[in-house]
Amino acid sequence: MSTPFTPELLHAIHAASDRQPLLFGNARIITADPLIGDFAPGDLLLGGDRIVGIGPGLLTAADDDGALVIDCSGFTIVPLVLDLAQPLRPAGYRPPTAIAPGNPASFAILPTVAEEVVQTFRADPAAAVAVVIDGEARSWGGRPVEATAPADGEGAGPATPAAGSAAEIPESRLGTWIDENGFVHQHLTADGRYDETRGGREHAYQGTYWINGNRIDYRDDLGFWAFGEFSGDTLLHAGYTFHRA
Repeated sequence: MSTPFTPELLHAIHAASDRQPLLFGNARIITADPLIGDFAPGDLLLGGDRIVGIGPGLLTAADDDGALVIDCSGFTIVPLVLDLAQPLRPAGYRPPTAIAPGNPASFAILPTVAEEVVQTFRADPAAAVAVVIDGEARSWGGRPVEATAPADGEGAGPATPAAGSAAEIPESRLGTWIDENGFVHQHLTADGRYDETRGGREHAYQGTYWINGNRIDYRDDLGFWAFGEFSGDTLLHAGYTFHRA
């Protein structure tokens, strides 16, 4: 099988702007998150050292977001750390090491979708064709990569979306949020739905959202998951900075 994990691609990743998202597309993704589940195929979107989106359909926004796309057809993405006690956890527990929006972008890419290779990786990490830790490639094409920056730690774990009502959504979060370039308009309505306009394309993305403190989780009708964070009167989401209209 030909591999996209070439030295040339690694150089392109290192040369990219810190704000340029990375999108690993068309992979089999084992998330280890019981809420989100697995995807075959699915896309994985990184923003810096965190996962900002996962699931089918993210490739459709790659051009809008200026993402560097890596075609992972025929490859499997797995968490670096597996919670072997997951079957004993309380219902609804979401491990902070899972491949989920908001979690650290730490995972391995295996050279096949075969289940036996996934099992082999647990005993032999050298089976991976690439390893990403906190958003930075540490192994590429089977070779170690010298770190260019120290890891920032694990970061915050994922919130568990819960069915909400209009009364549970703060008034200050509702309405239309517009990014600084006016390209993306995100409409948050009191019934827990969002409707996104991109470049004048109405209803580009639609789905359900949940708010927990300063965090917002999205589940798009296409099937992918994403997250954002409120900071004062701004909303940070997928590399965009939004202000309420």
